[in-house]
Amino acid sequence: MKFASGQVAVVTGAGSGIGRALAQALVARGVTVALADWNEAGLAETVELLQVPALSRKLDVADRAAVEAFAADVLAAHGHVDWLFNNAGVALLQTVQEMTYVDLQWLLNINFWGVIHGTHAFLPSMLQRNSGTIVNMSSLYGLMAWPVNSAYSAAKFAVRGYTEAMRHDLHKTGVRAVVVHPGGIQTSIVRNARFTSDDLGRVDRKRLERDFDRIAMTSASGAAAIILDGLERGRERILVGKDAVALSVLTRLFPERYFQVLRSLQRLLR
Repeated sequence: MKFASGQVAVVTGAGSGIGRALAQALVARGVTVALADWNEAGLAETVELLQVPALSRKLDVADRAAVEAFAADVLAAHGHVDWLFNNAGVALLQTVQEMTYVDLQWLLNINFWGVIHGTHAFLPSMLQRNSGTIVNMSSLYGLMAWPVNSAYSAAKFAVRGYTEAMRHDLHKTGVRAVVVHPGGIQTSIVRNARFTSDDLGRVDRKRLERDFDRIAMTSASGAAAIILDGLERGRERILVGKDAVALSVLTRLFPERYFQVLRSLQRLLR
């Protein structure tokens, strides 16, 4: 399915990063967008950058009732939705033994339940039209695990499994389910993360941010371009960035030993 004028796309987490880049790229293709984000200032900036009218709402995707109300507003305004990008997400860097239930639930409610809430809010209208695409944002950490990312990996592996199972459930309905696995993307997700220590046990947040900036290989606009190109090509699993592609291969070749290989490479890089 190609992007075209007259189509409607919903993007959560549109106030920055990949979400903002997706909104810009979709508008450039003639698609009408409806946008949501918890960060009102960032969302307003995105709308201003688009230079076209766009429905936008402050939204906590962890709040089921709020997501359902947002869906009702979008459908009332536009009548249908062709593309749903469940993109909103947060990060949490803590070891399992340090993690509190409060932080764990915070992340899971946004990164996993937010995807479920968005899907259930918009899927019925897509099924009625026998048309639509649901795009769920997993991660490189939905393909592999890494220290201090147990909560994040749990959510992103869950998004992957949920989406792949949904793909089978939706067979022959006309509605597609696509999972996206970005690698290191140049966004503010690490700066906004809840943080106790990095994967080497260091507590210097600024150093963590510098390390992430150094290894993040793909710009947000580059990520959006890869995602939209993959969707138009009919891909059901989209890897974003050379690092995601390479590490996907590595985890298939060494499903038990990839951590040791990567740790050795990490020592060389640092």
